Parts: sequence; structure tokens; C-alpha cells
Amino acid sequence: MGKKCFMFAMVAVFILTGSVFAQDEKKDTTIPTMEEVVVTATKTEEKRKDIANSVIIMDSMDIDEAAAQSLGELMANEPGIDWRSQGNYGGATQEIHLRGMKGNGTQVFVNGVNYNSPSVGMADVSKIPLNNIDRIEVVKGSGSLLYGSGAIGGTISIETKRPERDQIDAIIRAGYGSENTYQVSAEHGMFAYEDFGYYLTANRTETDGFRDNSGLTHNDVSLKLVLEKGKALDISLYGDFIDREYGRPGVQPPKGTQDYFINGTQFISSEAASLLDEGTDEDSHIALEAKGSPLKWLAYNVKTNYTSMENYNYSRYSYNGSGNKSWTANDIFGTEGNVTVAPFSEAKVLMGVEYKEYDWKNKGVGLDDSGDEDNSTFVSNKADIDTTGVFTEVQYRPCTFFKLLAGIRYEDHSEFGSENLPRFGLIFNPLEDTAVKMTHGKHFLAPTPNDLFYPYEDWGWGMGAEGNPNLKPEIGWHSDITVEQALLDNKVFLTGAYFNWDMNDRILWADDGTGFWRPENLKSYEAQGFELGSSVGPYYNMTVNLNYTYLDAEEEGEEYSRVTPGDQKTWKKHRATYSPEHLFKGVLVYQTPFNMTASLTLRYVSERVWYRNESDDYVNYKTVVYELDA
Repeated sequence: MGKKCFMFAMVAVFILTGSVFAQDEKKDTTIPTMEEVVVTATKTEEKRKDIANSVIIMDSMDIDEAAAQSLGELMANEPGIDWRSQGNYGGATQEIHLRGMKGNGTQVFVNGVNYNSPSVGMADVSKIPLNNIDRIEVVKGSGSLLYGSGAIGGTISIETKRPERDQIDAIIRAGYGSENTYQVSAEHGMFAYEDFGYYLTANRTETDGFRDNSGLTHNDVSLKLVLEKGKALDISLYGDFIDREYGRPGVQPPKGTQDYFINGTQFISSEAASLLDEGTDEDSHIALEAKGSPLKWLAYNVKTNYTSMENYNYSRYSYNGSGNKSWTANDIFGTEGNVTVAPFSEAKVLMGVEYKEYDWKNKGVGLDDSGDEDNSTFVSNKADIDTTGVFTEVQYRPCTFFKLLAGIRYEDHSEFGSENLPRFGLIFNPLEDTAVKMTHGKHFLAPTPNDLFYPYEDWGWGMGAEGNPNLKPEIGWHSDITVEQALLDNKVFLTGAYFNWDMNDRILWADDGTGFWRPENLKSYEAQGFELGSSVGPYYNMTVNLNYTYLDAEEEGEEYSRVTPGDQKTWKKHRATYSPEHLFKGVLVYQTPFNMTASLTLRYVSERVWYRNESDDYVNYKTVVYELDA
């Protein structure tokens, strides 16, 4: 990724107002344990050793000790995660891919609100500020049973900070770095009156970027209100607003590229292929949740949320100066309710229903060679999509050594009809600190509005892009086997996992041999791989984390020829698009006697290859990542 590192001077200000302050009750180590509680995997509180999935759990202590500037960079060091940045500019989209699945196959939730954009299906995790996060749960493997379309690779669930009783949090941080980069953030939380409390965060980041037209201005604010009435009732209301303005410099021009002008306006420099392209994002989320356990054998959770996402893009083409302006708006409403019944101590039954409604709008207008609007090329599209899911899952532990899980979801999609999504799991605990986990489940991913209805674009010379309304959803199966072992009083934690994907109709955007891009259904996608991870420490105030992921993924798609376009297409198997075969991550953390943290991070990601590399008629697109961060 080759980016320079920023060194920020961080300032923390704690406001003392005469209240009684409690010490943070944090775990003594960042090493995982079998007793950690996970909610996302089953939508009920379960210990790590009692869930069938491979999971990653991070709390505020893990975040504070990590030398990370973004959520993606924080997660990049974990097994099975491929963190990708679409470009090296300030506003570049950052995605998280789980076990070879695309960005739209990983669902990201913040306080139960889905942060994936319906337009493109993926979540830009660069928008989520780290100082607002209290806990992260990553559940790997098919999550379609509980979370519906899109959770084929897994889910990332984030809980933001909430006030603590008898404690006031008031923190200000500021930093300045190269390229006129600065950050300012503030947090404040407390219980204002009896059972009512709030937590407020605000952030501003601004940078000129490392290249021409690569700057970013980011602002966000969030507020969480809570009403705690014991185990029987906990109500929270969360809202946030995110605003971003950024340049889009395009690819890095070849060395020696000269400045290029059209009608006196500069389009290209030695650092950027585009000096005029820019974009803005305005996202807002609001979520209301009520949960509790009024009886020992009964728990409930009811939530409703609304999301608004607006994106604006301004683009100019360097071949003749023309271009376009486009606006995309997504309005999403969702509601969900579930109950968990425990008829006896060895069994639980989860039952739930979920409804989502998407309102997608896209409009654009062409620009002439002077940059003025050309209304003759105006386009406007819209789509209304809704989904309904009904699900149930049964957990049963007949003895200390075994636990069984089985469930099914009925998913009804307004565009693609209904689908039944079963999942099965088995957990074997031969020892108290040992867990052998097996899952097998069906997954489902519907095409996005962009896949289906993306408006026709003409880039010149026969090149362009357009959606495909004839797409079919991706459907398949996922299986995995995970072994977890804690040793030496939780000073060592080892994990290993084998996983397998079998999918039909995988959706891929590709050109047809003439430079015209549209999404198509591939015939098949098959992949298998394994993960190995170890966490050791703390010893002598040091903690070491090492992990390795291997992925062997293959796609079968239609083959075109750029030399003789229009020839009959044939099916051919290729290495899966942009899927690295090897990922290695190593992290060394040292806690100084002065309560300061130093860390060293090493990440290696092998080639991400476009599948048409195997044809000599195509340009060789490759990305190799090798990073050493200190």
C-alpha cells in the first residue's frame, strides 16, 4: 500500500466535576479466552467455546493498544481478513473481505444498523471512527441464517461506547502530521440523571493527501442515549452523521508524464491521472433498540433503524474534456424482533423476524468539453426493493462435551423471490479450554441496484459501463471446521480452521473484450483454505500475535477475446479475481512501565490477480502488497 506513516501528538483531557470515578474494568490481557461472550454468532449471549463459528473479538483495550489509524487497518492483522483500499488517496474506499468473499459478502453492523451501501453492497469502513468503538465481533462463515442476503462471508458487528455509572468520560485528542494532515476528536459520556445516560463523540480529519487531488475533509458526530432499568429493560437510541469531501486522483501516471491541458484547464499531472474528479458522501443513521431478560428463561430484542446515504461524483474525461455529474441516494428502513426461550437449562430456541425496505435513486447529467451541463444526456433511475426474513435456531447441549445447533431462515426478496437458508453446527469440548467446531450452511446474495440498474455510460472509443437486469442471485454452501485451544492460564491461545466454499452464479463486473464493462453471472466459484493463528503473552510486558491464511479459489466464467471481439464465448476456469493465495500477519506489542504502548506490525499479502491475466490478449493487472509498519 506504500503509504507514508503519520506521527500524531495525542492530547487527552479529562474533566473532573466532583463525581465518583470508577476504574475501568478491562481484561488483564489482549489474549483471547474461551470465556469471552459473543452475541453476533447466535443473537444471544454465548461464551466463545459454546458457538460453532470461528470468531474474532476486540474490545477498547485492543483498539487502544493497536497502532492503527482506521478500522480497516485495525482488522488487517486478524486471520482470514483481507483489508483493501481502493486507491492511495484520502477518501479512498476501504473494504474488508472475509475468507476470499468480496466486500459485499461481509455485512458490517454498528449498533445493529447495517453500514453496507445498498448501491454497491459493500461497507466503506474508513467512515467508522475508532474512538467511537467499544467492542468488535467478527463472525466468519455463512451468516445468512441470522442476517439474510449478503452475509455469505460473515458479519462484523460493532458496538459503540456507552456511558458508565459513577463515571464521567471527557477526552479530547488532537494531532498533526505531514501533508497538512490534522485530526481533532472529542468524547463525553456520563449518566446525567438516575438511569438515563448519554455518550457523545465528534471527529474532524483533514489532509492534502500524498498526491495532487488526493485530499480529504472528514467530519462525523454521534450520540447514544441509554435508559437502563436492570435486566428486564435496556433502551438505547443511537444516531450519527458522517460528511466527507475528497478528490479522486485516479491512477499514478508513468514516470515522466507531463502536465496535460484541455482548453486551458489542466487534467493530468505527474502525480495524478485526474485533477478534476471529486466526490462527497453524506451518511446518517439512527437506531432504536429495546432488549432485556424479564424472566430467567426468556429474553427479547426489538430494534428499528433508518439510514440515509447520499453520494455525489464529478468526473471529467481527459480524452476530450467532457464528463458527467451523478447523484446516488439510498434510504433504508429496517425493523427486527426476536425472542429467545430456554425451556430447560440445556436448550435454547431463537425465533425472529426481520423486514428491510430500500429506496434507491440515481441520476446524472453529462458535461460538455467545457464542463457545462449537457441536459441531452440526463439519466434517472430508481428502484424500490424490500426483503422479509423469518428465522429460527435451536441450540441443545445433551452433555458437557457436545453441543448441537440447527436452524433455518425463510428469505423473501421482492426482486428474486424466496429462498430457504438452513445452517447446522456441532461443538465438541473434550477439555475445558478446548473447542472443536463444525458448521455447514447455505448462503444467499442478491444483486445490488448498481449491478441491475447502473445507467449506461459512454467513455469513448466503444468503452463504457452498464448494469445487467438479467442477473441471478449468488447461492451456495459454506462449511468449516475450527479448533481453538487456550494454554498456560490463557497466556497462549491457538486457533486453526479449514473452510470450503461452493457457489453458483457469482457476480463479477468485467469487460466484454472491447472495454465495455457490465456485471455477469459466473458459472461457479469454488474455494478452500485454512487459517492458523497464535496469541502469546503477556511475557515481560510483550504480546505476540502471528497468523497465516491460505486460500485456493477458482472461478469458472465466460472467456472473451480482445483481439477478435464478438467471437463465441466459452467457459473457462481461472484463479478467482483479486483473491490472494497467502496472507501473513505478525504483531509485537510492548507495554512500557510508563503505561505507553509500542508496536511493530508486519503484513504480507500475495498477488491479487485479475482472472483475465491468463489471456495474452489482456493487460496484466496485478497488485502486490508488502508492508512494514512500526
